[in-house]
Amino acid sequence: TWYTAAVDEILDPFAGGSVRGIVAHQLGRAYTGIELRPEQVDANRLQAAEIIGDNPPEWICGDSANMDALLGGRTFDHIMTCPPYGDLEQYSDNPADISNMDDDEFDATYRAILTRAVEHLRDDRFATIVVGNYRDRRGYLRDLAGITIRAMEDAGARYYNVQILVTPAGSLPIRTRKQFESSRKIGRRHQYVLTFVKGDPRKATERI
Repeated sequence: TWYTAAVDEILDPFAGGSVRGIVAHQLGRAYTGIELRPEQVDANRLQAAEIIGDNPPEWICGDSANMDALLGGRTFDHIMTCPPYGDLEQYSDNPADISNMDDDEFDATYRAILTRAVEHLRDDRFATIVVGNYRDRRGYLRDLAGITIRAMEDAGARYYNVQILVTPAGSLPIRTRKQFESSRKIGRRHQYVLTFVKGDPRKATERI
């Protein structure tokens, strides 16, 4: 509701779950999500049918790297998404799944997907991406927030707002003590909510 009007169309190029689509729909927005895994698309549709019934959000089964073919000439009023955090969690064994890619391939494919998403975003519109930094296989932190910011700015969407999303501690205090004592790695219980604007932020605000 902060960055969209009541009848806006929302694009989600990493639609791995049903929540964003269902919430957007319940708030009157038209949601289109793209998800690579057929079983996840089926689960999203099933959950939406149980909660919403008829006229559910739209989930397209396909590779967001092929977004232009999947969407045709359609354009949208907002991008709202949360990408895979590298290989922190591998979602499938599909080679097109960016969670299976090495760092360089992940970065290149991720940047290409964000570029295409921005191309499908109308002028004077906002985009919001939730990301968290993660450790690579050698234990070094990868700056996914920074990668996202640079990719979006290169695509023509300027970095506009940042917020910290604090997540539940859960078992983190227990896990953190052991890893800190052995390697001085600290735990993290936050993610970044990054907002960008394509075009004029004043016009984008006035529109909504």
